[in-house]
Amino acid sequence: MPNTKSAAKRARQIKVRTARNRRYKSMIKTSIRRFEEALQSGDLESSKIRLIAAIRQIDKAAAKGVVHKNNAARKKSRLTRLYNKHAAS
Repeated sequence: MPNTKSAAKRARQIKVRTARNRRYKSMIKTSIRRFEEALQSGDLESSKIRLIAAIRQIDKAAAKGVVHKNNAARKKSRLTRLYNKHAAS
């Protein structure tokens, strides 16, 4: 329980920011899952579209500071490598 008005406001702000961050992280996970499902189905055209969508979600989250830029770069690199591996075979 906050003791001051400013501490109460900070608690409210944290609650809002936590909800926003959770929403962005969930959107990232969903877009990655959809990409992986498209890749498993064997449809390269659909998986390329899903890859672009996933990268866009990751970039948005990194720009807003939800995930660290290096974390975002690592996720994008892994997804791209996975796509290229399936496209080559």
